[in-house]
Amino acid sequence: MHAAPDKEPLKPSNFLRQVIERDLEQGTYAQRKWAGHPADAQEHQRGEPDPARIRTRFPPEPNGYLHVGHAKSICLNFGLARDYGGVCHMRFDDTNPEKEDQEYVDSILDAVKWLGYSWDANGTSHYYHASDYFDFMYRAAEYLIEAGLAYVDEQSAEEMRHNRGDFGRPGTDSPFRSRSIDENLQRFRDMRDGKLADGAAVLRAKIDMASPNINMRDPAIYRIRRATHHNTGDKWCIYPMYTYAHPIEDALENITHSLCTLEFEDQRPFYDWLLDRLSEGGLINKPHPRQYEFARLNLTYVITSKRKLKQLVDEKHVTGWDDPRMPTIVGMRRRGYTPESIQLFAERIGVTKSDSWIDYSTLDQALRDDLDPKAARAMAVLDPVKLVITNWDEIHGAGFLDACSAPVHPHDEARGRREFKFGKELWIERTDYEDVPPKGYNRLYPGNRVRLKYGHVIECKGATKDAEGRVTEVQAELVPDTKSGTPGSDKVKVKGVITWVAVADALKAEVRLYDRLFAVPQPDTTEKDFHEELNPDSLTVATAYVEPSLASAKGDEKFQFERHGYFVADRKDHFSTLVSTSERKPVFNRVAGMKDSWGK
Repeated sequence: MHAAPDKEPLKPSNFLRQVIERDLEQGTYAQRKWAGHPADAQEHQRGEPDPARIRTRFPPEPNGYLHVGHAKSICLNFGLARDYGGVCHMRFDDTNPEKEDQEYVDSILDAVKWLGYSWDANGTSHYYHASDYFDFMYRAAEYLIEAGLAYVDEQSAEEMRHNRGDFGRPGTDSPFRSRSIDENLQRFRDMRDGKLADGAAVLRAKIDMASPNINMRDPAIYRIRRATHHNTGDKWCIYPMYTYAHPIEDALENITHSLCTLEFEDQRPFYDWLLDRLSEGGLINKPHPRQYEFARLNLTYVITSKRKLKQLVDEKHVTGWDDPRMPTIVGMRRRGYTPESIQLFAERIGVTKSDSWIDYSTLDQALRDDLDPKAARAMAVLDPVKLVITNWDEIHGAGFLDACSAPVHPHDEARGRREFKFGKELWIERTDYEDVPPKGYNRLYPGNRVRLKYGHVIECKGATKDAEGRVTEVQAELVPDTKSGTPGSDKVKVKGVITWVAVADALKAEVRLYDRLFAVPQPDTTEKDFHEELNPDSLTVATAYVEPSLASAKGDEKFQFERHGYFVADRKDHFSTLVSTSERKPVFNRVAGMKDSWGK
């Protein structure tokens, strides 16, 4: 019997949830057995009833770093398994040895764990490789040959391409299609034993060369490729094609719902054809998996082509795969996105059968919604100009520093308070002063009063400028008895409140203001070279001043810099590397502003 999950999901419904709920209600997979590990039909039948109500899988090819589109698939597959009392398998589709690398395997495993998911369930690790099944795939191929359902084709690649036909012309049978079973078996074994050169032959399924679905016109299922495999070494010189390997992997692992993006929809007939034939031969468990397609993630201002992302890295448009502007999961992590914000984003965008573009602001809003109740607050001045309080010494005496404080989080008193000083000289934002204020401007201009947040009220007296007319110092006078939190401080009414840090205890920091990597909403969708669509202002590096509480910030720690947005202490460069300086300055990355600055 299957144990029901503790609590049925209360998630927004979608067509995949409806499919799963229908299968659970009808008991589609309820009678299947599970050997405790991936296996063929015979071994599974000797096992126990499958403890998983459903089985899904996340099956990346280890040929690059995962990106935000993969994050959607991870959240979908692991999330559905979690919600319906199932198991999600972590499986590498490592059937292409020339493009795969252990570096990518390690980064993918780390990304899935960081997103908050595990492939351990029911006391078992469900971590697998397609290459674990090469022996079975070979056995299944020989079965297809023996059943008259596959043949070795020795046409050239060009001949095969021509004879395949196109959408307006049916294919032409290969001259090798009528070979005997014994001939095909021998030639396939010759392929396996290295007696044929790379590219000299392929094994093809024998289906229908006149099929309107070109994918069903005798697709290739094995090719010769002398390449060392990262998992199996030099054991094999023939490798299965992805479209052949993938359904077999699903079947051996007892997958119930094989979820993939819409570009695989045309491959579903072959997926079903192959598993139907292997079921008829008693090789795989019944009922076999079913494939369901959903729309891939198209996120504005982002490209997810692995090839083009690699170009950006190789051509030094970014500093690496983990550059915070990259849509890779390692880049998003370094930028400051949290696992919870990405899960929330995936839940909000939902699952559909039709392609559409998701606005990047949806991702940033999920981040804000996640960090607002979590992130400690701090004051920071990103474009500093000095503010001098001219009557400070007269009121408080030379050198006096007034102790001020603010809550670590405004809605959680238990997190305590942060301490900082207020003195004669402060740093304020350059945009907080104007000689002649524009309409609605309530900050510093001659004669206007503002409150320095958590500090005192001041009255602006003017500013000093250099020869180019740039403000070098702002002067103001302290309004006595206006310190925040003291009796009577609210008697002086002001319209403007600005942030600041004291020259005496401010910490100099490098702040990296990251923005969208591309300047157009749908990059790489026109004839234009995608390089021309890069945003020249995707990174601005500022020398800022931040309050002293940030001296203890740890890598990956998130903060809300009041009025500026959400920032993270860089997990890689804890101290400055981009700005040439002898000073060791902590580094903070901007994750997102307080609101969407790209909105209309």
